Amino acid sequence: MANFLLPYPIVFLLLLLLPYFIVINAQTIIGNISLGLSLTAGNSSALWLSPSEDFAFGFHKLDVDNFLLAIWYYKLPQFTSVWYANGDNPAPRNSKLELTADRGLILKDGDDQELWSSGNISTSTAAVAYAVMNDTGNFQVLDGNSNPIWESFKYPTDTLLPTQFIEIGGMLSSRKSQTNFSRGRFQFRLLEDGNAVLNPINLLGNYTYDAYYASGTNDVANLSNSGFRVIFDRSGYLYVLRRDGSQSFITKPEDARSTSLYYQRVSLNFDGVLTLSSQYKDPSAAIIQTWRTIRFEPENICLAIHGERGTGPCGYNSICSLQSDRSRTNCKCPEGYSLFDPNDAYSGCRSNFLVGCDSTFGQSNQEEYYFMKEIPSTNWPTSDYEVISPTTSESCKSSCLHDCLCGAAIFGGERCWKKKLPLSNGREDGEPGTIAFLKLRVNNSSPQSPRPPALLNAKDQGTLVIVLSVLLGSSMFVNFIFVGGISMSFFIYYKKKLVGTRPNESSIGSNLRIFSYKELTEATDGFKEELGRGSCGIVYGGETKSSGLIAVKMLDRVFEDNDKEFKAEVSVIGQTHHKNLVRLVGYCEEKQHRLLVYECLRNGTLATFLFGDSLRPSWNQRIQIAYGIARGLAYLHEECSTQIIHCDIKPQNILLDEYYNARISDFGLAKLLLINQSHTKTNIRGTKGYVAPDWFRAAPVSVKVDVYSFGVVLLEIVCCRRNVDMEVDGVEKRILTDWVYACYLDGKLDALVEYDMEAMSEIKMVEKFVMVAIWCLQEDPHIRPTMKKVMLMLEGIVQVSVPPTPFSFSSTN
Repeated sequence: MANFLLPYPIVFLLLLLLPYFIVINAQTIIGNISLGLSLTAGNSSALWLSPSEDFAFGFHKLDVDNFLLAIWYYKLPQFTSVWYANGDNPAPRNSKLELTADRGLILKDGDDQELWSSGNISTSTAAVAYAVMNDTGNFQVLDGNSNPIWESFKYPTDTLLPTQFIEIGGMLSSRKSQTNFSRGRFQFRLLEDGNAVLNPINLLGNYTYDAYYASGTNDVANLSNSGFRVIFDRSGYLYVLRRDGSQSFITKPEDARSTSLYYQRVSLNFDGVLTLSSQYKDPSAAIIQTWRTIRFEPENICLAIHGERGTGPCGYNSICSLQSDRSRTNCKCPEGYSLFDPNDAYSGCRSNFLVGCDSTFGQSNQEEYYFMKEIPSTNWPTSDYEVISPTTSESCKSSCLHDCLCGAAIFGGERCWKKKLPLSNGREDGEPGTIAFLKLRVNNSSPQSPRPPALLNAKDQGTLVIVLSVLLGSSMFVNFIFVGGISMSFFIYYKKKLVGTRPNESSIGSNLRIFSYKELTEATDGFKEELGRGSCGIVYGGETKSSGLIAVKMLDRVFEDNDKEFKAEVSVIGQTHHKNLVRLVGYCEEKQHRLLVYECLRNGTLATFLFGDSLRPSWNQRIQIAYGIARGLAYLHEECSTQIIHCDIKPQNILLDEYYNARISDFGLAKLLLINQSHTKTNIRGTKGYVAPDWFRAAPVSVKVDVYSFGVVLLEIVCCRRNVDMEVDGVEKRILTDWVYACYLDGKLDALVEYDMEAMSEIKMVEKFVMVAIWCLQEDPHIRPTMKKVMLMLEGIVQVSVPPTPFSFSSTN
């Protein structure tokens, strides 16, 4: 018995120490990483940090069950990777990364299957001793003499950091999309001849297409003068170093920022643009700041890619244009086409109809099924298969229409370029005198039935004749029964046939998912994380495997007894599609529960962005947000199949996506609230400070209430302060709208943007925005402009005239 009792104290001590050892293995480590230490996918608290904590090495969560082994900026609120290992093969939950003596870093899944490794250690190399995450962003595996055996800087992904360089044969590869880290379609390479180039690739065979940028550092006549290294140096200069020691700059020296104040990176974006960007290191500034683009190559990616092969930046059959800051692209499908992947704007477009030379249409009667749609300022320059010259615009259009091979035609300078599908390198080029014609199906009719069908086709008529002939030979009573039955069958059959194409009025729309209450309870962890409150209910954060991060709005009980109206209005919301609206993912309608499920946007609300405690956002960011809100409201008011009045426009209902684009939320809920108005305390919708005076009259409200609220929000965007602020210095400044109008009358608009040097340098634009806001704030809704006109005035397309004095401001005169 004594033999068994003797070890108990030792065993007891080991049991006490066991959790300590486990925590040490799983905790965040700053400094050297010893052999045998590991990281586990799903344990967000376990990271390997650089001494300054500027960079983290660990697992980043992609979705519920998949993780990316990456290095990223640890202090920034938004995830920004600088290197990643397994973009094409995400690690499942519970995968483990371990530092080993013979293999360096090894990543294995839960079944002990290897997903990635830093490579075998050669016999000529000393064994691995430890690893370290450096303040430069370089993760190194080192031997006992502190010599690097493997380092992330030698194997860049899509980013270069200061002090990093690319040797001949090295490259950056773009990712597939902003959130998909699989290998993308673009590369930045240093070729054997010394030229640094950007080129698209074919992912299936890795074939490189024509370069759309070249540094010009290849010197065939004098190889000693050619480039041999691309360097992003400590000062933030990006250049090609020639063999004679000279430098050929890719970015300009004046683009560099102080590395003590700014993070800097060079990235190959997923759309093929090589970008130099920077961001403040100050964590408090990072809350409201984002990466600012300093330089990018090429200047216009839409026009730069022009090779005979490949898709262009936006994929086949698409049209590429630049965003207002010109550093990012917009991709859209032409009429009659839709995205291959609805979740990826860069996936290319497919036709919603058949085009070709099959026996159904032939070559002679194309005009019965197709027509030519003129598209302004558009071209697909590399899809030509025939050129007609000289010719006229009408002849060009007719030639394509009657040619079953032709998908589009471009006319200009008495020449006609006929193009076959798929159309590649589509762009808005705006060349004067050039007209694009796109072949589309008449009424989007199907190949089988281009014309409305007769009630009975030939086959049906023949069948009916045979049946009636048989019946006429039978008794009158039997004939009566059979004829009645067959007539009823035909009636039901053709009634279904004629109305079968109508949408089911009782359903919501195939683009919305129906969630169970149990699913949403689990996705939100019991509705644990409250994101915000609104006039219609509370919003909770959650996550599902199929939809990723979601925002779930639990509607008030006012909606419980209105099934039909709820479905009808949610159907309207679900059919809205605009880049400045928050997308409705699905809904729940179960017993007394009514919930709406939206996409979740990571950068929070405009209120936090504008009124946070840190530095004010840049002027350019603010005006882009104002444009976005105006476009979103114009869409709701004028472009939806069912007009939608928001009724509660305020900064808390404007969300910001990953690029800080404005996305309007809670639209369409005004109608839902009015379903059972008797349950509400007041008919007034909206929030104090943003409510239009229309609500206080007996007359019904219109879209102009949104115009009024937008005017208030626009002034808040200009001045970066709330409309009502009782703590501001000076009684006259407490109500922003009153103070702005007083400054406008006195010609002192500079007081509104004091200490904002960007806005001060654009004081004419500040004046325009203020004048537009005053137009929106007119007490008489008939005087207020429509949101479409507001949008055009902001963008400078329509001139802004001097606004009249709003009645509510008369006391300030």
